[in-house]
Amino acid sequence: MPSAPDPATAQRMRKAFEYAASVFGLRPAGDAETWGWDGKTLSGPVTSGRWLRVAAALTEKAARAAWDGAETAQEAMPDSVPRPRLENVRQWSEATYTYRAEVHERIEGGVISSTVMPPSGLDLPDAWWGSLRNALGAVSEVPTDRVAIRQERLHWAMPEFLGIQVDTEIPEWATLHADIQWSNLVGPELCILDWERWGLGPAGYDEANLYVSSLSEPSVADRVQREFAPALASPSGRFSQLVVAGEYLQGIGRGNNLELEAPLRELVARLLG
Repeated sequence: MPSAPDPATAQRMRKAFEYAASVFGLRPAGDAETWGWDGKTLSGPVTSGRWLRVAAALTEKAARAAWDGAETAQEAMPDSVPRPRLENVRQWSEATYTYRAEVHERIEGGVISSTVMPPSGLDLPDAWWGSLRNALGAVSEVPTDRVAIRQERLHWAMPEFLGIQVDTEIPEWATLHADIQWSNLVGPELCILDWERWGLGPAGYDEANLYVSSLSEPSVADRVQREFAPALASPSGRFSQLVVAGEYLQGIGRGNNLELEAPLRELVARLLG
């Protein structure tokens, strides 16, 4: 997971977190902090067995911020999709920043990994894998007009980061969580976290994201491939693997998840070869 941002951003976000907790009649419970990229979100446990998440955006850009994902997922997703229940939402603005605070139930268990990649030696029960298959299948059928993966971005991004001209037209659309990787999954009983991005995209994208993020641990990647073989082997699933590979290669260019570079390039060569 991302580390704490620069001191000024960290201080501002901690102040917003404490303010949000007080608005809900809660208090921070311990020193645990979970930071989002560039310090744009700060989450942590609060009293009454709850979890508080605070997101920030420049006020001039807040109207375009796609940060109502948890709220819309709460309304749209069936109960068969295990996720933390959203209990309350508040939004407020200051001179420069607008903030959105969400109170969730605090879940049992813990995230499987502190990064997008699985921990070494990961061994999850068969029931967990079955629950994830069922959950992603249920998500894929939820009707929505939210868009998670935009076609116009793929026309630019796939050739740019894959380094080769490819067919960038999405072959099949489905509803996605759009960030299925190991820091958003809980075990040993499945719970799926972080619904900020959910929406339409290429079918098989969620399964492809889990597979690509697992390439650092070949045994886990093999298990993902076995569990989600129909989705990954389909034309849209192979396309989605290229989409996800391009996204990770873009991040690697910024210094993120460097362990994935070699297996990613092997995967791209195999998919295109």
